[in-house]
Amino acid sequence: MSKVVTLRQIGAIGVIEIQNPPVNALGHAVREGLMDAVSAADDNLEISAIIITGAGRTFPAGADISEFGGQMLEPPLPAVINRIESCQKPVVAAIHGTALGGGFEIALGCHYRVADANAKVGLPEIHIGVFPGAGGTVRLPRLAGLAVTFDMMISGKPIKAGKAESLGVLDAVFDADLLDNALAFTRALIDDQAIVRPTSRMTQGIADTAANEAAIAAAKAALTRLPKRLMAHDAILRCVTHNISATLEDALAFERENFVQCMTGDESQGLVHAFFADRLSAKVPEAGRAKPRSLANIAVVGGGTMGTGITCAALDAGIPVTMVERDADALARGRTNVEKVYARHVEKGRLTDAERDEVLARYQGTTEFADIAEVDMVIEAVFERMDVKKDVFKQLDQHVRQGAVLASNTSYLDIDDIANATSRPSDVIGLHFFSPANVMKLLEIVIPSQPHDDAVATGFQLAKQLRKMPVRAGNCDGFIGNRVLGVYAAAAMHMVEDGASPYDIDRVITEFGYPMGPFSMFDLAGGDIGWETRKRKEPTRPPEERYVHIADRLCENGWFGQKTGRGWYRYEPGARRGQPDPEVLAIIDAERQRQGVQARLFSDDDIRTRYLCAMVNEGANCVLDGTALRPSDVDITKLYGYGFPRWRGGPMKWADMQGLDKILAAIEHYAQDDAHFWKPSPLLVDLVAKGNTFASLNK
Repeated sequence: MSKVVTLRQIGAIGVIEIQNPPVNALGHAVREGLMDAVSAADDNLEISAIIITGAGRTFPAGADISEFGGQMLEPPLPAVINRIESCQKPVVAAIHGTALGGGFEIALGCHYRVADANAKVGLPEIHIGVFPGAGGTVRLPRLAGLAVTFDMMISGKPIKAGKAESLGVLDAVFDADLLDNALAFTRALIDDQAIVRPTSRMTQGIADTAANEAAIAAAKAALTRLPKRLMAHDAILRCVTHNISATLEDALAFERENFVQCMTGDESQGLVHAFFADRLSAKVPEAGRAKPRSLANIAVVGGGTMGTGITCAALDAGIPVTMVERDADALARGRTNVEKVYARHVEKGRLTDAERDEVLARYQGTTEFADIAEVDMVIEAVFERMDVKKDVFKQLDQHVRQGAVLASNTSYLDIDDIANATSRPSDVIGLHFFSPANVMKLLEIVIPSQPHDDAVATGFQLAKQLRKMPVRAGNCDGFIGNRVLGVYAAAAMHMVEDGASPYDIDRVITEFGYPMGPFSMFDLAGGDIGWETRKRKEPTRPPEERYVHIADRLCENGWFGQKTGRGWYRYEPGARRGQPDPEVLAIIDAERQRQGVQARLFSDDDIRTRYLCAMVNEGANCVLDGTALRPSDVDITKLYGYGFPRWRGGPMKWADMQGLDKILAAIEHYAQDDAHFWKPSPLLVDLVAKGNTFASLNK
């Protein structure tokens, strides 16, 4: 029928196969091909029933998201599914791989559904800020009931074929030979003269009024507990509730109206941007030029918090790890730290005892660098001090084989300086893990001046194996994440000294969508860490740069945050959430008086705009000087490492949606009081002058 959809006849059965690798996405060519193939099979008098299936590894795994935001070419997916459902002969969906989103809606439009035992079905549209918009809110409730519908749509989680069968979503599940079994299933339908069974006319899932009301009440309660309630969540509730008593025509129109509202809203735009940014982050020039080196085993130097997390991340990925510590006592503590992680997994039911033992069998420890001579990669995770790290790398250079990748887990330090402690600086890269390293997904891969391409590619391969989100970062103080953090943290400090309460700033930023505000974050990370960084940078601080001493005063009191019970907040023993501290406010007032600052009021809008504009401006500078390859990499860094709300897309996407001209105007306004700090990024100025966006640089 077409290059992407074929129709062949096997006896009295027409088999329609979708061939649009890698995931058979439902782009325009597929929709058009499906419409033609279904019509041809329905009109063919020699065909008594139809099977729709996918070639390759999966049934259609969803819509072609790249079409979002553009003009949708005919035929739209709802029309294709309506045509499938209106066939005069039985249509069977034969599912393998993942039938997700629009792919699952196609299956719901078929009269019968069978699947491979390893298949999954689901409606994950909520993750991009929309909901099923091709009849899913009409058909799934009628087939499986409201409770199942709300659970699948609100969570976005797929379910396995066996569970789907038990819920009445699938008619049969086969252990192997899907097509052969689907053909046998369909021949039986023909032999039994089975009726055409349009899902939209079923009533089995919605017949029980009391069950419907209970499911609606439960869904409403579930929505109130969500950390972020998207407009799409409310649209799901609204559409399913409306559509159980509406005609098909009215229900589909109501669903489409709500779907378009969600798709064109800022939440969906932000989530779709994040979806594509995820996939773009691993596309780096080095990985395109070279293949990664072997990663059969690694060594981790250091058994503290970061070393433990990195070790566990590698063990979880099936990579054998040798931990190196300075002496037997430190090594014993390192092993204990690792064992505690897996003991918690067993305690919480995530692992069995046998599974824990299998993981720990991949771990060994040593106090001798000579014992890691043959590993493929070494990740140094010792104290964040240049002299300590250089000493480790001198030892690695002496003992570890040529060709191994030597990596430093550093948050700020110069990778070139570390690399030059060895005779092979081109084999050295930075791997900035985020704590806890076995949980946090972000991994900044820091590139020195003249790396071997395959060493960089190996860093990205490690991220893939560890299921981390990799971001390529140039070598500068703080790389992308902490460099940008330093600027908007400074903006927050300036506001505090000028009159804003740290507690109001935290409130405004959490209302924006962050899980915590900057001052809560400082307390969580430990105030002493930032203090050490500020002291390290003091000799090179420009004299015109504004410096706020308030955080230093807290640290001088030994108030380092949660671990000491006091920081910007006061913490009760064992509490993770702090309470505002009047003594902190008194210190702030004293510093204002010492600096001669007359406190003024800040509106919530001013707090939010200053904080975010500082972030965006420094993000633009990162792109301008090559620290970040593209604006979307700044977004990924802030989304995965620093809590920026995903539904806003990241700071650079947020700025695009606000309008870069407005961002620049705000920065220029703030520059009237502090021209050094609020110097507009030349990249931002250039984009505004040309009428372009950050998105235009994400190619």
